[in-house]
Amino acid sequence: MEYQLHSHEFPPVWDMNSKVLILGSFPSVKSREEGFFYGHPRNRFWDVLAAVLSCRKPETINQKKEMLLTSHIALWDVVASCEIKGSSDSSIRNVVPNDFTEILQESQIRNIFANGQTAGKLYHKYAEQKTGIPAAVLPSTSPANAAWQLERLIAYYVKALNPVLHGSVF
Repeated sequence: MEYQLHSHEFPPVWDMNSKVLILGSFPSVKSREEGFFYGHPRNRFWDVLAAVLSCRKPETINQKKEMLLTSHIALWDVVASCEIKGSSDSSIRNVVPNDFTEILQESQIRNIFANGQTAGKLYHKYAEQKTGIPAAVLPSTSPANAAWQLERLIAYYVKALNPVLHGSVF
């Protein structure tokens, strides 16, 4: 598989009430086809987030957006464009990062979480100095992260996100 240049083609999900920003690295092939975050059927992001929020797993893009916004969670990716081989995070090169200025100025976001090591490293390298907000790195919900079973992911995300979402850490 060869490198291909891709640009992020769908906007972040956020509003002025967003308190938490969760960042992925760059959309997978399936997410790019679907036009929304975490579109691969084996990615556990939506299962984990629904469990953290004690709600039903959203199925449609509109349901996913509603769940995020009603829970004060913003969602985006670190990378605006890059060269990538398929969906392989490890192949990402020639990164142009997203600009987080508007989302951080116009919302209540004070906590940023990276979904996986690659998102964390990319954020630290390309955006953290500009935003001034360090990102806590969460284990990846990708099916490639087979070492983390669903129950373990849920427990970790609950411990990380609940204090922030419910006001005990700011």
